[in-house]
Amino acid sequence: MPPNKKTAAGLRERKKAKTIAAVQQHALRLFRENGYQETTVEQIAEAAEISQSTFFRYFKTKEDVLIIDNYDPIMIEEFKKQPAELSPLAAVRNALLAGVAYMSAEETKTARERIEVMMSIPELRAASANNMFATMNMIAEMVAERLGVTSDDWSVRVLAGAVVGACSAVLLHYAEHPEAEFAELLQDALNKLESGLAF
Repeated sequence: MPPNKKTAAGLRERKKAKTIAAVQQHALRLFRENGYQETTVEQIAEAAEISQSTFFRYFKTKEDVLIIDNYDPIMIEEFKKQPAELSPLAAVRNALLAGVAYMSAEETKTARERIEVMMSIPELRAASANNMFATMNMIAEMVAERLGVTSDDWSVRVLAGAVVGACSAVLLHYAEHPEAEFAELLQDALNKLESGLAF
């Protein structure tokens, strides 16, 4: 893809991510005011000033308003930029941190609220776990392509699973500790993983 088309694609992904974040902000406000169960997709769409069909273009279900963040394409883009001499784990770490760096202060605040709600409602926690499996497969595919192997390679799957496990620990800790900084937790968790979790 020519550089100008790559730039345009990247801008589209960032714009989409910002639109999703805006809808999530309205949804979270409604969840706080009315409760998660009582809030409808129609109410969220109306608050965000979009049609329900536009809502369903971004989210398949109401659960997805909290589960989906659309930063995966940004992470993939950043992963491909990583120098070839980096280890696969270091490349994943850098890509994840770069994705977080794109988030504005408002998007970071929204992400914290989403995580807190997800961790407090059983069905959302289960949906989040399912999303983690999708993320694990995505990471496995990225790493496999970089290494020239298939995504079902055992070592690649272990690496992807370890990264997702570390990210899950970050999400849980972040939800329980309001004073924590997400980017710092993520970097520390992935650094620990890369160092072999020496105690």
